[in-house]
Amino acid sequence: MNVQALLTATQLGPYTLKNRIVLPPLTRSRSTQPDNIPNELMAAYYAQRAGAGFMVTEGTQIEPRGQGYAWTPGIHSAEQILGWRKVTEAVHAEGGVIFAQLWHVGRVSHTSLQPQGQAPVAPSAIRADSVKVFVETGPGAGVLAEPSDPRELTTAEVRDLVRLYAQAARNALDAGFDGVELHCANGYLVNQFISAHTNRRSDEYGGSLDNRLRFLREITDAVAQVVGKERLGVRFAPLFASTDEDRVYLGLVEEDPHHTYIEAVKILEEAGIAYLSLAEADWENAPELPNAFREDVRKSFSGKIIYAGNYTAERGCRAIEAGWADLIAFGRPFIANPDLPVRLAHGWPLNAVDPSSMYGGTDKGYIDYPRYRS
Repeated sequence: MNVQALLTATQLGPYTLKNRIVLPPLTRSRSTQPDNIPNELMAAYYAQRAGAGFMVTEGTQIEPRGQGYAWTPGIHSAEQILGWRKVTEAVHAEGGVIFAQLWHVGRVSHTSLQPQGQAPVAPSAIRADSVKVFVETGPGAGVLAEPSDPRELTTAEVRDLVRLYAQAARNALDAGFDGVELHCANGYLVNQFISAHTNRRSDEYGGSLDNRLRFLREITDAVAQVVGKERLGVRFAPLFASTDEDRVYLGLVEEDPHHTYIEAVKILEEAGIAYLSLAEADWENAPELPNAFREDVRKSFSGKIIYAGNYTAERGCRAIEAGWADLIAFGRPFIANPDLPVRLAHGWPLNAVDPSSMYGGTDKGYIDYPRYRS
């Protein structure tokens, strides 16, 4: 199989990437407790995978209310910034380029994860269904739980969240990141503002599609002013199917997803950001995005486009050669194969991922996957 399309260099903002293989955001829940601090173990994990042309961290909560799962790292305290600096220094020592993914889960949380046990915050007081959160029950132990009932953010609080995104971006630069990605997918806070299912507001952030896209527009502009538009990306998960499984894994299904997300993409084009990342359904036999949507995305956006979601090297090359994609992200294969780019280049076999060690735990199933030895 010819995978040359994945192995060529490309430009992303100010960075020359050595290949088009991306380590996408992958929740691994290994931060040091208490206080969700990145650590040496995480630094080793990311450094092992610095053969990727481009890397994005796991979702990193921008404030304490942004957490929906135990043991996920933050980027809102001095200790967390220092912890992330260990990661960026390790990656840069290996010649890698790494962005921080800025994350706020909104309503997809539980009171036990919130400051003072308060209700999660959301665009509207509509409880999340068809999804679970992960809460700690003791040191190194936890259970899946139903999300708690959220409360609606006031207009002033929404505006303050825009400032919190900007501050998280400043923190990312202080931690040594090369740029940031805004997590606007998977049914989390920004997705909740965009969706008519979860946004029933009557102020300027609700109602029409243009109003529902206002939060996206404002945080994109605010963060671009901090890091520079050439060091900013946005991730969406446009969903065109409507099964319960789809909602669990990828978020919210709009009445007209094509129109909704092309309008969102136009906002990103106007902002001039470096890239758009599109996460597709990643389970077996999952529906692919319609080709008409892919073509309209390309027509609407002049930056780099990343696709993720159950991609093989062959499928990724086809997407690049078709002109839809510039880079391809590999999730589970990169978890199990720290040397994935070399393996793909040589056609070497891949390690299988261990599902039992995906979230939380020690170095097992995290930094102990072997490199290929011929």
